[in-house]
Amino acid sequence: MTLKTTIAGVMSGTSLDGLDIAICCFENDGRRWSFEVLAATTVPYSHEWRNRLSSAFTMNGNDLMQLHAAYGKYIGQQVQTFCTGNRLLPDYISSHGHTVFHQPSNGFTFQLGNGAAIAAASHIDTICDFRSTDVAKGGQGAPLVPVGDHHLFGGHRFCLNLGGFANISFEENEQRIAFDICPANMALNLLANQLGLPFDENGKLASKGAILPELLQELNALEYYHQPYPKSLGREWFEKSFLPLITRKKYAVHDVMHTVVQHIAVQVSNALFLSPGTTLFTTGGGAYNLLLIEAIEEQISRHGIHVVVPDNTIVDFKEAIIFGFLGALRIHRQPNALRSVTGATTDTTGGCIYLAGQ
Repeated sequence: MTLKTTIAGVMSGTSLDGLDIAICCFENDGRRWSFEVLAATTVPYSHEWRNRLSSAFTMNGNDLMQLHAAYGKYIGQQVQTFCTGNRLLPDYISSHGHTVFHQPSNGFTFQLGNGAAIAAASHIDTICDFRSTDVAKGGQGAPLVPVGDHHLFGGHRFCLNLGGFANISFEENEQRIAFDICPANMALNLLANQLGLPFDENGKLASKGAILPELLQELNALEYYHQPYPKSLGREWFEKSFLPLITRKKYAVHDVMHTVVQHIAVQVSNALFLSPGTTLFTTGGGAYNLLLIEAIEEQISRHGIHVVVPDNTIVDFKEAIIFGFLGALRIHRQPNALRSVTGATTDTTGGCIYLAGQ
């Protein structure tokens, strides 16, 4: 039986670039899933929204819930505007939301963006809160993108995403394995901000600096990198363990940026198994950082592995596409979080569904 549905996948990453919307048609012919991107865009956050989202973790409960509703309304309005402009009416919105708290060891994760508010503002049935069921079953609640890597991009040995954090997924013993590798754009963007820019275009800022051996050694020695997977990273870990090392006043910012680029390349290389002749399918904003891609290629080419960067639509919207796909799996009651990836007791089918009504 053929399954077919059109979904607007919505993603807000930790780097706060903007709201990614990808309207896709997903189809399963009984053997495999396929997809077509019908339209996609990034809605840049205003200065106000960027400040509200970045400070959400400091709010009291009352203010946080107000923002939860307001941001849900904002998402719904943005999706509705985009759909109207493209004369498209998806069956569902599938929204990741914006992560404020991610503490699976304490049994919870929270993504901002109230699903009921999204559905009410857009008049489209909405699926959201994909991580909580997995966390409730003892999992990390992350990463979830590997489900899409397996079904939609399975032709590559390794799938790397260079977003706020770098994360990877691959097949091992007929199971999908995935984990967060290290900070990526979250660190590089923060350093670029210190130089008055939102991000380091093509790695030009970092290329002006030199590698700091002492800092590189300290970064590579962080305990997280020696822990077995499944494992995941969040803002809390970044601010406690990583940020203090890269914001010391004794270092020039350009040098720190170059060192962080090298650190990312080393950790990506460390995450790969020796599989000569295979490819590292690379997406996310970091795929446009030429210095970073060159550093990764230099590290992994010695093992006979090479970076493959797809077309811009996939680079820019892969996570939004896949969160749309997670919604398709939820609607069809198929697993969208894998225990081999998250460490949960079972595979789970996560996501709350809010009906828009009449």
